[in-house]
Amino acid sequence: MADRTAPNCHLRLEWVYGYRGHQCRNNLYYTAAKEIVYFVAGVGVVYNTREHKQKFFLGHNDDIISLALHPERVLVATGQVGKEPYICVWDSYTVQTVSILKDVHTHGIACLAFDLEGQCLVSVGLDSKNTICVWDWRRGRVLAAAPGHTDRIFDISWDLYQPSKLVSCGVKHIKFWSLCGNALTPKRGVFGKTGDLQTILCLACAKDEITYSGALNGDIYVWKGINLMRTVQGAHGSGIFSMNACEEGFATGGRDGCVRLWDLNFKPITVIDLRETDQGYKGLSVRSVCWRGDHILVGTQDSEIFEIVVHDRNKPFLIMQGHCEGELWALAVHPTKPLAMTGSDDRSVRIWSLIDHALIARCNMEEPIRCAAVSTDGIHLALGMKDGSFTVLRVRDMTEVVHIKDRKEAIHELKYSPDGTHLAVGSNDNSVDIYGVVQRYKKVGECIGSNSFITHMDWSTDSKYLQTNDGSGRRLFYRMPSGKEVSNREELKLVQWASWTCVLGPEVNGIWPKYCDINDINSVDANFSNQVLVTADDYGLVKLLRYPCIKKGAKCKKYLGHSAHITNARWSHDYQWVITIGGADHSVFQWKFIPERKTKEALHIAPQETLADSNSEESDSDQSDVPEMDSEIEQETQLTYRRQVYKEDLPQLKEQSKEKQRALPMKKRERAPGSGVKLHFIHGYRGYDCRSNLFYTQTGEIVYHVAAVGVVYNRQQNTQRFYMGHNDDILCLAIHPLKDFVATGQVGRDSSIHIWDTETLKALSVLKGFHQIGVCALDFSADGKRLASVGLDDNHTIVLWDWRKGEKLSAMRGSKDKIFVVKINPYLPDKLITAGVKHIKFWHKAGGGLIGRKGNMGKTETMMCAVYGWSEEMVFSGTCTGDICIWRDMFLMKTVKAHDGPVFSMHALEKGFVTGGKDGVVALWDDTFERCLKTYAIKRAVLAPGSKGLLLEDNPSIRAISLGHGHILVGTKNGEILEVDKSGPITLLVQGHMEGEVWGLATHPHLPLCATVSDDKTLRIWDLSPSHCMLAVRKLRKGGRCCCFSPDGKALAVGLNDGSFLIVNADTLEDLVSFHHRKDIITEIRFSPGIGKYLAVASADTFVDIYNVMSSKRVGVCKGCHNYITHLDWDKRGKLLQVNTSAKEQFFFEAPRGKRQTIPPTEVEKVDWSTWTCVLGPSVEGIWPVISEVTEVTSACLSNDRKVLATGDDLGYVKLFRYSVKGKYAKFKRYVAHSTHVTNVRWSHDDSLLVTVGGSDTCLMIWAHEPEGHREIRQCDSEESDIDSEDDGGYDSDVTRENEINYTIKALSTNMRPMTGVKPHLQLKEPTVDERQGVVSV
Repeated sequence: MADRTAPNCHLRLEWVYGYRGHQCRNNLYYTAAKEIVYFVAGVGVVYNTREHKQKFFLGHNDDIISLALHPERVLVATGQVGKEPYICVWDSYTVQTVSILKDVHTHGIACLAFDLEGQCLVSVGLDSKNTICVWDWRRGRVLAAAPGHTDRIFDISWDLYQPSKLVSCGVKHIKFWSLCGNALTPKRGVFGKTGDLQTILCLACAKDEITYSGALNGDIYVWKGINLMRTVQGAHGSGIFSMNACEEGFATGGRDGCVRLWDLNFKPITVIDLRETDQGYKGLSVRSVCWRGDHILVGTQDSEIFEIVVHDRNKPFLIMQGHCEGELWALAVHPTKPLAMTGSDDRSVRIWSLIDHALIARCNMEEPIRCAAVSTDGIHLALGMKDGSFTVLRVRDMTEVVHIKDRKEAIHELKYSPDGTHLAVGSNDNSVDIYGVVQRYKKVGECIGSNSFITHMDWSTDSKYLQTNDGSGRRLFYRMPSGKEVSNREELKLVQWASWTCVLGPEVNGIWPKYCDINDINSVDANFSNQVLVTADDYGLVKLLRYPCIKKGAKCKKYLGHSAHITNARWSHDYQWVITIGGADHSVFQWKFIPERKTKEALHIAPQETLADSNSEESDSDQSDVPEMDSEIEQETQLTYRRQVYKEDLPQLKEQSKEKQRALPMKKRERAPGSGVKLHFIHGYRGYDCRSNLFYTQTGEIVYHVAAVGVVYNRQQNTQRFYMGHNDDILCLAIHPLKDFVATGQVGRDSSIHIWDTETLKALSVLKGFHQIGVCALDFSADGKRLASVGLDDNHTIVLWDWRKGEKLSAMRGSKDKIFVVKINPYLPDKLITAGVKHIKFWHKAGGGLIGRKGNMGKTETMMCAVYGWSEEMVFSGTCTGDICIWRDMFLMKTVKAHDGPVFSMHALEKGFVTGGKDGVVALWDDTFERCLKTYAIKRAVLAPGSKGLLLEDNPSIRAISLGHGHILVGTKNGEILEVDKSGPITLLVQGHMEGEVWGLATHPHLPLCATVSDDKTLRIWDLSPSHCMLAVRKLRKGGRCCCFSPDGKALAVGLNDGSFLIVNADTLEDLVSFHHRKDIITEIRFSPGIGKYLAVASADTFVDIYNVMSSKRVGVCKGCHNYITHLDWDKRGKLLQVNTSAKEQFFFEAPRGKRQTIPPTEVEKVDWSTWTCVLGPSVEGIWPVISEVTEVTSACLSNDRKVLATGDDLGYVKLFRYSVKGKYAKFKRYVAHSTHVTNVRWSHDDSLLVTVGGSDTCLMIWAHEPEGHREIRQCDSEESDIDSEDDGGYDSDVTRENEINYTIKALSTNMRPMTGVKPHLQLKEPTVDERQGVVSV
């Protein structure tokens, strides 16, 4: 039974005993339905006293410490503690979240208050400034925030008679705030001579600017405006913790245990002293009062809630009790009755009825209690104390049987033997003592094998053995009752244990996560009959696992509620309930156990079970029970997109480098060249790790992305236009419903999303500041106003934007696993779905947050794509196994087999769907996925004659599908974009290399052609003339890194990654000759000029081999380089080779023998080089940037007219320099289009085009060379280069002065209003949606 799945049964929270009275005030109210709302631990409780029922709000993940009731008394706001605390506004009827307010406070939220209309909520943080924040809580937006005070704030209230006024009070202060615009301005209350300056604990506002406040000394201070008007002395004997205003007047409650009622003018009506009533006791302290009609609710410091009826005020009802402050560790269940016993550091032992949900007995002891056990017959209750003693009581009347103290340290665990004759007592003195029950608890044995404190014990069913766990993680066995240690484990093989509460042992291996401290699981209890195990840990999680669970990291169901550590968990005697107790929150939770049940009933889950996170999230451990992942998806999930250097860091790096440079004497720097280049065409489409990123625009053009460029392709003219606003890889693209705007998201430390117009190619909005590493999925809402985005950070954060305003509406952590797709519900823009590795989640917006629920499917599948169907609750998702899952709300209705292998893309049509998968098939479906109407296989045989290239293989993996204009548009993993005509023929429109770096690039010596070779094991020939197509392709045995045409253009040499190279016919690509002399990558290959008699072949194992092409023999080897060779150039005569290595060394060799030559730098320039592609030497010194420590110049190429040097570098920049580039840091023109490193640059034979290839972005970019004088103004032009030298001409003196002005803030500055601007009727208006729709011409 090594089943590693989570169990099918689950727990539902049924009752919480207790109320949080300590360190909280004003947290107990009547709702409109006359229910009582309060909180305990991390749970909001709505308690119906008439029916004695509780409902729970489980949306928090840490202790709740503040609560406010909306004026309509249905909605409740609660605030929690934690590193990133948030506020939930929730409905007390449905206990569902309405809004989440987050990202402002730290540490915790100390107070909350709604204003009179209930539109605004004010919150006070626990940070050092006690920040006060006013929220538009429905939208989750901050309206104003200000530092509250240097010391703690205890209460805050809106002035109910003056809008936008607030009052806050706390340690030695009271402040009166006014809210104007987004500014909160305080005025301090003036105590004057009327009263002492002291701490104010609570307040209530009345009309005419009167504020009543309760002070620490028991006086009531009455304020008029900001001045103390009078005091009501001795209203209470000591601190007034709570004040509540209602129609009849005011109620106050204090530390003296009294509740006082006052009329509207604060004249006393009556006083109720709870200490004097039947249920009262000395030291009772009131923390919260609520007066409604003739009922008063009172919450006390010691976790009790009283209800008082005003006309019978001497008989308060005690309606809720819990343990007082102090750790709660002791828990025992009665062996035959539905009773639970708990004992705590508050020195009380209490017996709770699990049926009546009530406290039925209580007894106070002398010492704090740490553990408890009930004898097998249910007569005796043994309690282990903190001082090392233990006491046995009779359960019947709580009278003492014995009190024994044999130890000095706390007793942490005790248990009766199943036959009832012995009691084992384990202490922090590392030993277990055995006592005989019948001999009036005489000590009969001792177990001393442990060298650490005893944590858990279990008896065997025959009462002959005891197993113990201790703090050092050892598990030991003893014979009973003598206490002799069992060293021979053989005799234990047949032992059956009466209970299993130990955390160590093979049966419970699976409770431990893969990596954790051994003491963070505090308690375990096995339910043998249902084969489940419950565990309680330090993180406040109750988990259900299968029993036995043998393998580490077993799957579980998790339940939140306890906020901090749970100290103990036990099954009731009949396994109906689980009882858990919280250490710090000293509350007792009772969970109903719901055994495995039919799925039919699963639809009728009580509402709070489906709440985010409280319902069993599957566990986080390794998914070994999930089928193997598809290789493509596996590859993709492992991509990280992290960069060593982010472009955002460049300005800073430059500054640092400049500092160093300024000290050096500067030569005059070379000017930038006069001519420029303009991006003309890109061969490539990013399909290998992206999906659904290819669409038709409004005008029938095609939009997609590759590298850092958004491309709009016109298929009639075979031309491309580019959006160049990004500076790193674009990973996703979404199109606006009107098909005129596009959103693209990129990689970056602070990655940005650009929304741009496909006609004008102008950015309409740029969204940043939220996603780290990158943006991996985007989607527009159906009305086009909202945009959802998913980040690549560890939590895959989801953000919902109002993109035009650039405003974040909501954000939430998406999932630990990678998310592949996000879709906004087209009918309800507040709902969305995300899908990805092993999950699909259904979200809805709640204020500034999102609430997500996992889709319920049997086994967890990885989802690759998803769309909404014909109604708001229908969702269709494609899985990695080729199924389509059909969902209604969050329930899986059925699955349909659609493809072999993953379904990567799907698209919803008016009537039906279209899907595409790894199997290379496009399928059209009806609107219920019952019938497949038509399939199209992507095959070479059906390629139409007008295609712009060749299909590399049949049935390529399909990554994107889109419909429009009578065609199906398909994007493949191999970087091809195809258009499928509904009647069958397929046209290839655009293609690039497949995944793998592209390094090899060569231009033809006299035709507009170029050749590329890549790690994808292909050699390709491209046409550079306006037909822009791939002319030929050949598959290679291995990937390649370099290629070169012979001077006559008839042969093409290709260097491969295994150390071999071939020479092929440039037209047919058939082999002419091949050699394999080296083991390492061939890095560069070059024919000698002229007739191309020699071929120089450089390899990564530091040699250059020279071959005679005519005789096909190796005639020379150039030795002497220390690192792998990066660049090679011949001189015009074909006699001299120039070589660069990766260690930035420059060498010269004589050809053909390969003898090394030493040439002084001055002579190098005089040599007439046939080509210049090297990056070292005085004539190119200026191409190295200021920040050359972090970036390499990977390639260079000098134009044939020797005027312009083009370079490519690791940051994706293509730069143009004026040749020769002497002197450091020459000026340049810079172009961004490639995303990461540019691996190679080459000019065409007539210098009219510059061709560049990108490493990992796999594209081939063609740039048109614009000679001097030919200038259009365009978006992407160069920046000036890196260092501003002095000789640029100084500034004009006024400019210099202005540059140096230091703007200090003048307290009384002049009029701040701008006096210039464009009058509103003259301002340019942005077209409305309707006007934009008028453009459609389809």
